[in-house]
Amino acid sequence: MEIININEAVSFVTKDGSLIREVLSPRNSYLKNQSLAGATLLPGRATLEHYHLESEEIYYILQGQGQIRIEEEVREIKPGDGIVILPGKSHKVWNIGKENLVFLCCCSPAYTDEDTIITK
Repeated sequence: MEIININEAVSFVTKDGSLIREVLSPRNSYLKNQSLAGATLLPGRATLEHYHLESEEIYYILQGQGQIRIEEEVREIKPGDGIVILPGKSHKVWNIGKENLVFLCCCSPAYTDEDTIITK
């Protein structure tokens, strides 16, 4: 059995500018094909627009208010929202609230900087 607590995970900044704590991934667990991370976006901040060559992503919003653009569609996001991001689809997230925007990011295959292409 493997259990890793997010509070014990080392935080780092991804290629798109997100501050994340990778809870489970091939880098720190027995997983081979996916990763789970907690992301925090400070008020007024945004990620860089990007896409992934191979990874499909799920974002699950835990706290805060934001907006997401996938390709040309823009939607507001809030706690409880699950968002599907398919490989090759450009996306960007904004924190439009007054508190941190906190969300989980699930990637399959697991997140890597090499799979992340910055578009703007």
